[in-house]
Amino acid sequence: MAAWIAIASAAHVNRGRAEGFMQVCHGQRSPLARIQPGDQVIYYSPATRMAGGVPLKNFTAAGTVARSQPYAFDMGNGFVPFRRNVHWHETQPAPIRPLLDRLDFTRGKTNWGFAFRFGVFKISEHDCSVILEAMQAASNASLP
Repeated sequence: MAAWIAIASAAHVNRGRAEGFMQVCHGQRSPLARIQPGDQVIYYSPATRMAGGVPLKNFTAAGTVARSQPYAFDMGNGFVPFRRNVHWHETQPAPIRPLLDRLDFTRGKTNWGFAFRFGVFKISEHDCSVILEAMQAASNASLP
C-alpha cells in the first residue's frame, strides 16, 4: 500500500466525500491508474473554491481507495472525467503550516507548495501518519 496527496478545492473535495469518489487533475485517468486499491489518499485544498475562493491551505479529507478501477463519469455538458471510489475516513480539516517542518516533502523547503502543482503525488508513510494525526482521523484510517 502507498499514500498519496491529491489537490482540489474544498468544494470539490466535499462533493467527492458526499458521493464516495475522488477525482484528480481535471478528471485525467492516468494519475488515478497509479493509485491502487487499499492506498491512502489525503486531499489538500489550497482554497475553498477553484476560482475566486478564499485561500485555505488545509488538508480536507482522507480515505482508503476502494477495490475498483478508475471509471468515466458523465457530468454533463461534454465533461466526462475519470473517478475512483474511496471509503472516506472521519477527519477534521488540518492546516498545513504547523506541519511544514514535520513533513518529509516540505521540511526545509522555502518553496514547499511546488509539489502541489502536480495535482497528485506519493508521500511517505511518515507523512501520511503525521497528516492523519493532525486531521484527528478516526480509527478506521489505516496507514500504508
